Amino acid sequence: MRLTKPTLFTNLPVTCEDRDLPGDLFSQLMKDDPSTVKGAETFMLGEMLTLPQNFGNIFLGETFSSYISVHNDSVQVVKDILIKADLQTSSQRLNLSASNAAVAELKPDRCIDDVIHHEVKEIGTHILVCAVSYTTQAGEKMYFRKFFKFQVLKPLDVKTKFYNAESDLSSVTDEVFLEAQIQNITTTPMYMEKVSLEPSIMYNVTELNTINTGGDGSSTFGKMTYLQPMDTRQYLYCLKPKPEFSEKAGVIKGVTVIGKLDIVWKTNLGERGRLQTSQLQRMAPGYGDVRLSLEMIPDTVNLEEPFEVTCKITNCSSERTMDLVLEMCNTNAIHWCGISGRQLGKLSPNSSLHLALKLLASVQGLQSISGLRLMDTFLKRTYEYDDIAQVCVVFSHLKPES
Repeated sequence: MRLTKPTLFTNLPVTCEDRDLPGDLFSQLMKDDPSTVKGAETFMLGEMLTLPQNFGNIFLGETFSSYISVHNDSVQVVKDILIKADLQTSSQRLNLSASNAAVAELKPDRCIDDVIHHEVKEIGTHILVCAVSYTTQAGEKMYFRKFFKFQVLKPLDVKTKFYNAESDLSSVTDEVFLEAQIQNITTTPMYMEKVSLEPSIMYNVTELNTINTGGDGSSTFGKMTYLQPMDTRQYLYCLKPKPEFSEKAGVIKGVTVIGKLDIVWKTNLGERGRLQTSQLQRMAPGYGDVRLSLEMIPDTVNLEEPFEVTCKITNCSSERTMDLVLEMCNTNAIHWCGISGRQLGKLSPNSSLHLALKLLASVQGLQSISGLRLMDTFLKRTYEYDDIAQVCVVFSHLKPES
């Protein structure tokens, strides 16, 4: 049988109005019931523990425990008893026997007990195969098997998103932010004991899930770290490449391994579960020949009032000089102020220039800045930049003084 921890006894309270025929009979019966909580008799959960009545659910990452007992029901002494317990999954067969040595003999009405444990690491159908072989007094070899089938369910739904934070090219680090969304898809609450990111050898990680008020490092989720059924919690991590693996050093290119999430939780009366995701991979951003980044932009601007942004244009080519022309295309919400087709001049390899531009917003709300075009007159190649950044446009009631 499966070994699980007991649960609290559940009763169904029966009540009635004082003016009804039973009067306070039901209330008195509940007070006399030893399974109810004194002073809270109508509370469904009692003070007593009850043994599990069924197999229950087992989830990926939890430890499966089972009690195996082989009993001699005959009046004969049997010899050379060998008990073998295997767990068959869709991909492998595991031997869970605590001991593979044979027991010399088993007398009538005696039993051999064994407890096996296994951390479940696969989803789907599992079959526990218990095989027993023994020798009778007549020297006959006997053998039989028992099968126990159960399903392993998925406890958590984990989704990840990467955000690239661009920094100055003179720096050797470009930060990467990882957002992990963890959802409890079971039917019971979970106590989230640990959610951490184990980075690969190329990155250093900083957890952004605590509040450093007063230096206590309290969790952003408060003191209660319970995750209710179907609830989702978001965790944020900041990763910085080590200097020897930085993008400037030319090592981090294309698809790189970030690391893996380590999640530990507890359910019911302390049953512990643990999951580790596979290695998370991130595509390093490719800037092409020309990189455009925003050095300064206001968070909030007023409707139909000009505002400025500062752009940085970098020639990422290591050997080719560019002759750039700036073109500005208006959108429905954001309009560029200035002359389109302006000559920016020659830009040497691995060098940058700063450019102050003026814009005007005609629509309220969160608007995206788009419509910049850079054309290299040497190669007749145009680089398009849309959704460069977002700005919040608000309507200002304040009028300038006359």
